[in-house]
Amino acid sequence: MPDRKPRMLAGGNPQIAKGDGDAPVQAYIAALPGWKQDVCQRLDALIVATVPGVRKAVKWNSPFYGVERQGWFVSFHVFTAYVKVTFFKGTSLKPPPAGGSAKEARWIDIREGEAFEERLTDWIRQAAAIPGWMA
Repeated sequence: MPDRKPRMLAGGNPQIAKGDGDAPVQAYIAALPGWKQDVCQRLDALIVATVPGVRKAVKWNSPFYGVERQGWFVSFHVFTAYVKVTFFKGTSLKPPPAGGSAKEARWIDIREGEAFEERLTDWIRQAAAIPGWMA
C-alpha cells in the first residue's frame, strides 16, 4: 500500500495521527508546505540541541516537546502566515514571551524569513528546567 499524504487542515497544518516519539513529529514536519517546513525543521533541531533526550509527540495536530516525568514545555502549530510557538509555562520564563493571555501559556509567532534561534534558545532551556504541562 503506498504512503498517503496527510490531509491539510486550515492554515496548511497537516492532519497527523496522535503518537509518541520522533516519527510522528518528523511526519508532521515533512508534510508541511514551503517555508513552514524549514521553520519547523529548525525549531525541532534547536529544541533537540538545547534539551538532550527531549521527549516528542504529536497531539492535536501539533508537535509537543517535554521532559520525562516533568511534562510538556513547548509546542508549535502552523497557521497561514506564521508558526506559533507556545511555552506552556511561559509566565515563568524571564523575560516571558510577549504573546498570549491564556493562564500560564505565552507564545511567539514566527513569520517567513524571520531569524528566531537566538531569542528562543534561552526560553527553551528555561522551560525544560521547570515542571511542564501534564497531559
